[in-house]
Amino acid sequence: MTPRTVLTIAGSDSGGGAGIQADLKVFAALGAYGTSVITAVTAQNTRGVDAVLPLPPATVTDQIESVLTDFAVGAVKTGMLGTPAVADAVVDAARAGRLPHLVVDPVLVATSGHRLGVVTAVERLLPYAEVATPNCAEAAAITGRPVTTVEEMVAAAAALASNGPAHVVVTGGDLEGGEAVDVLHGGGTTTLFRAPRVDTRHTHGTGCSFSAAVAVRLAWGDAVPAAVAAAKEYVTRALTGARHWELGAGRGPLDHFGWSR
Repeated sequence: MTPRTVLTIAGSDSGGGAGIQADLKVFAALGAYGTSVITAVTAQNTRGVDAVLPLPPATVTDQIESVLTDFAVGAVKTGMLGTPAVADAVVDAARAGRLPHLVVDPVLVATSGHRLGVVTAVERLLPYAEVATPNCAEAAAITGRPVTTVEEMVAAAAALASNGPAHVVVTGGDLEGGEAVDVLHGGGTTTLFRAPRVDTRHTHGTGCSFSAAVAVRLAWGDAVPAAVAAAKEYVTRALTGARHWELGAGRGPLDHFGWSR
């Protein structure tokens, strides 16, 4: 059977834990064929981001055209856009209806703390998203309000959904507590997804992997709540599998392929 094709539009991570590299691993792990459009090249590892080189918007557009004119893409996810000009190149394709089941991961700050995107770039794309997946820090940056509790996550998800995305998932993996709670808002309904928090320092690429998993499930025909539930289960397993790994000296990657089962 021919696999579904999923497209990631994001930055490259030389350490392989996040960005394009993580997305393609997730696609493969979940049975989809991955294609990619690179928006920026980064020099990074588990300890942090050392350099970022955004690609010219025309180069981003050329990549989008090459993929979309040859592959029947079933879903698209975006990650690091880097600059408003690159965001505009992606928005052009979204506005034309060429990015189906669009999942927008508004990458603003890497796990290491390095700033990878700007709010204005993300805001350009949000109205075209079927699902947006900010973490608490990203939701706070976009809404301009604190997001430090589950109640504030609920309010932020509703506020973001009112500005364009059909569904918003505010992920709560960075908050303290025994549970990792994600908040989904869409169609006037709020749903909380809960899982035991995994005690691990290996969290590099968690947001990328979550949004990539959502995109795969949408490509296979899942409704958004089912796609979010499946993505959360997948990321929890990937975090659990990598919790004792010794890859890199900082925040290591996830066990995307279940090697530690």
